[in-house]
Amino acid sequence: MRNLETWKQVDQYFIDQLIPADPVMENVRKANEEAGLPSIDVSAVQGKMLQLFVKMKAAKNVLEIGTLGGYSTIWMAKSLPEDGHVTTLEFNPTHAEVASRNMEMAGVKDKVEVIVGPALKSLPTLEGREPFDFIFIDADKNNNPHYIKEVLKLSKPGTTILVDNVVRDGELLDSESKDKSILGIREMFDVLNNHPHLDSTAFQTVGSKGYDGFVLAVVT
Repeated sequence: MRNLETWKQVDQYFIDQLIPADPVMENVRKANEEAGLPSIDVSAVQGKMLQLFVKMKAAKNVLEIGTLGGYSTIWMAKSLPEDGHVTTLEFNPTHAEVASRNMEMAGVKDKVEVIVGPALKSLPTLEGREPFDFIFIDADKNNNPHYIKEVLKLSKPGTTILVDNVVRDGELLDSESKDKSILGIREMFDVLNNHPHLDSTAFQTVGSKGYDGFVLAVVT
């Protein structure tokens, strides 16, 4: 039976082989740690995956729900064209402040707008803007079903939506769970089930972040 240590070693092999060392991204992680932010950023291989999704979409307009210290934001912003833009929503003002400093250090601050406050209050203020090409949801899991419903109003046919942390070490399967995060994730799957405007799948992941997974959906 393979364990977390093996998964970490495989992740490191992928990093060594496929992801060139980037002092900027290492400094972002260090700044987050020194600021006391929770260590829940995406991994380096997942950050590169986000970057490649943005490239594959040829995305110019990206939305992120859940900035934290800006690690995932920066991965995506670095892959955007000159006229590309990331709008990222963060509940915690301290996290947003750390993220803004990180973005400036990474040289992408001019491509990123950080909106501070509860995402469910911020999302309606984005209506009327140009629809987003790629949307990454990585915030409080209990609100995932509401986030899906809200981001659809900001999308267009072909918009890609990626949702992180949907397996949570298999706890997703516990239909008797009282955990608000699990309840929110399961309700999100109920929303996605035969949704008339979303074509969706999900995949499990293992690695340095443990056992988890993503939902991937495309607006039809």
